[in-house]
Order: sequence, then C-alpha cells, then structure tokens
Amino acid sequence: MPSNAVQLPPLSLYIHIPWCVQKCPYCDFNSHALKGEVPHQEYVDHLLADLDADLPLAGGRSISTIFIGGGTPSLLSAEAMQRLLDGVRARIPVADDAEITMEANPGTVEADRFSGYQRAGVNRISIGVQSFSHQKLERLGRIHGPEEAKRAAQLATGLGLRSFNLDLMHGLPDQSLEEALDDLRQAIALNPPHLSWYQLTIEPNTLFGSRPPPLPDDDALWDIFQQGHELLTAAGYQQYETSAYAKPGYQCRHNLNYWRFGDYLGIGCGAHGKLTFSNGRIVRTEKTKHPRGFMQGNYMAKQHEVAMADRPFEFFMNRFRLLEAAPRDEFRIYTGLDESAIRPQLDQALAKGYLTENADRWQITEHGKLFLNSLLELFLADE
Repeated sequence: MPSNAVQLPPLSLYIHIPWCVQKCPYCDFNSHALKGEVPHQEYVDHLLADLDADLPLAGGRSISTIFIGGGTPSLLSAEAMQRLLDGVRARIPVADDAEITMEANPGTVEADRFSGYQRAGVNRISIGVQSFSHQKLERLGRIHGPEEAKRAAQLATGLGLRSFNLDLMHGLPDQSLEEALDDLRQAIALNPPHLSWYQLTIEPNTLFGSRPPPLPDDDALWDIFQQGHELLTAAGYQQYETSAYAKPGYQCRHNLNYWRFGDYLGIGCGAHGKLTFSNGRIVRTEKTKHPRGFMQGNYMAKQHEVAMADRPFEFFMNRFRLLEAAPRDEFRIYTGLDESAIRPQLDQALAKGYLTENADRWQITEHGKLFLNSLLELFLADE
C-alpha cells in the first residue's frame, strides 16, 4: 500500500427532498415552496437514477445509515417512500441494523402515513418543532402550532420507532430567558431520546438576512445556553456535539459519521457527498440544486478532489464539533497524512489550552469549545 493510502471510513447515504409548503424566513437550505403537487413518482425515479450514477463511488461498501432531509420529506407519500427505499436496497447493500432517519414537520405528521414510512424502513424521525410558542412559531414562518408538535412527538413514541428527535431553536426574535427555558421544558416533557437544540443564526440570502429581527444579545444567549444545558443534563441528556443532546445510546449515528470524517453519498437536489478511495483520493460531490435542472437528468453539478493541504482543516472542522475524544490514529487513517504534518499547529493548540493530548487521543477543552473558530483556523491551509 502506498504511504498515502487511507482506510475507507463507514459509508452513509443522504437523500434530499427539496419541497416545502412554504419557505421559512430563516432557512438557507435548498428548499422550494410547492407550486401544486409533489411529483412523487417522477422524483423517486430521478433519485434512483442519481444513485445509479454514483454507485461506482461507493467502492462496493454497504450503507450504515440513511438520512432523508429537506425541505419537508414528509410531503412525500408513504408509497413513494417505499419505492425509494426498496430501490436503494436493490442497488446497494444496506446494513441490517442501519439507522434510517427522516425529517418531518409536525403539520405533516399524520398517523397513517407514519406507519407507512415505518413499513418502508424508516426507524427514526426528526421532528422540526423549533418552538412551543404560537407567537414565536408565527415569527419563524412555521405553519404548525404547539399542539401539533406535541401530537407528533406522542405519535413517534407510540410507533415504537428506534428513536426520534425534536429540533428546537433558541435565541429567537425577542425571546426571553424564561421563554427559551419554557420551550426546553416542554420538549423534555415529551421525553424524546434525542434533542437538537441550536441557536437561530441569521444567514445571508434569507428573508431574515435582508430584514433582521431583534435577537437576544450575547449575554442573554450565554444565559440561555448555560441554564438550558443544566436543564437538559438534569433530565438525563448528554451533550455530544455543539448543538446535539441524547439519552445514553441514542446519539444520531448518521451525524456522528459526518463529524468523524466518514463518507457519504448525497443524492437529490443540491445534496453533497464525500467519498474516499483506496488509493487515497478524497472527492467531494455536489448535485444540481434546482428541481427543474435535476429532473431533466442533470444530476452532478460539481465534484472536486480534496487537496492534501486542505485535509487537516476538513478533518478537524468536523471532529472538533464532537465532545468525545478524537483518536490520534484516525487522523492518519482517514486523511492519509502523517501527524508530523500538523505537529506545529497541534503544539500551538496545546499551548493555548484549546486541546489536551495523551498517547492515543486529543480532547477539546472547555476553553477550546469557546474558541472553536480560533482552534480550527490553526489548521487552515496557507493560501
């Protein structure tokens, strides 16, 4: 094996469903408000054709996790989901115990459809709640109410799925500390195995980007984070990533694979992929964003090889979002680079107190978490 050969990491599959009922003002994801009916059958045909074209990139590996994101994947009919997942399984081996997640909005969670998704193979639902306040949901452009969110969580509990997640945001327009904690308390009361709790950020190219609402200041955000973190910890949730909390054993395996610098095929409008080859090449792919172009059969928009110089940053950008220790040998195994290539940067990170190091692992410190961007900048390639 040449010295730059790498070990192939686990392989996941991401599937993008681009439609929503309406576009939220904070959303910069590749989503498109529906005009008319979702082209269920036609889109599934294109997704499977896109996967066919990508199969050579998979190198004969099996899929360990699948994540169906959007948009609002729960706009896809249960029949279409069955055809999609059957089609995936017919084309590429999917592990028997694969985690198969689907994102859903509370307003599109109907009980009969969900048992249909479950029959198709979905065993984990991620429900986009965002808030339990009517007023905040309206400000966020969400089309569901608090009761629908609670009903969706109760439904997920009753289905006996492997797991489910509630997505919750904090730092909302004009949100007080008490309002933010009240949202968390209501989420915790529904007892989801997994909670994603992330801060609203204003992105360019969104409605909020052009007309920013008044948001809590940094001190208020810090109070929300600290007291919210205490609430979650007391309720038995462990933080394992910047904005992800789980009961023991319920971490999202798909996202863990991203953060551990694993590989993933990305199919569907605007989906991204990362693939490692046994000769040491690492390729990133991006699919055509707009449904119109994608559904003319133009799937691959661009692909590029990850240069050796860029690999340290890309590896750590993912790895240091996780709170778990990073095994030192994984750097060499997954990037094909010797640790000596980044020794000066590591020594700086250690001297600044961002990391600790022992014989076999690196651990990000509390200080390092606070200065994550400064830590990652150490590993940026010189232009």
